[in-house]
Amino acid sequence: MGKDSIKLIANNKKAYHDYFIDETYEAGVSLHGTEVKSVRMGKCSVKEAFVRIENGEVIAYGMHISPYEKGNIFNKDPLRPKKLLLHKYEINKIAGKIKEKGYTLIPLKVYFKGSLIKVEIGLARGKKLYDKRQDIAKKDQRREAERDYKIKGLY
Repeated sequence: MGKDSIKLIANNKKAYHDYFIDETYEAGVSLHGTEVKSVRMGKCSVKEAFVRIENGEVIAYGMHISPYEKGNIFNKDPLRPKKLLLHKYEINKIAGKIKEKGYTLIPLKVYFKGSLIKVEIGLARGKKLYDKRQDIAKKDQRREAERDYKIKGLY
């Protein structure tokens, strides 16, 4: 595994359905030893997670990392808040944007970059119901077009 090789661990598909993602940031995660081993085994979920900025620190809530089977007493609470590591200027920039109406921070992906665990967080605006319907309609049209294309034997 090279220095810049990326291996996806968890993906938040629901986020792309529920939000417009305006900007993305790559953040490191402060984890304990057994949590790292559990993430290496792919036992991580960011479906219900959200991110807040408190006292100049970026903290992820609801990011579930299953307890490591061989970890016994060293295991931490799977849902404990995890500190995300960003530069101070990035945190200030994000905090300024969040103060604007309708913005929120959500984790999009958890992945390995080389040997480091990274989280991609997105600055997002909530979608209204009609926006979601438009997305579903576009997806259905694309699927229909692909099906027609395949049926005609042009594939």
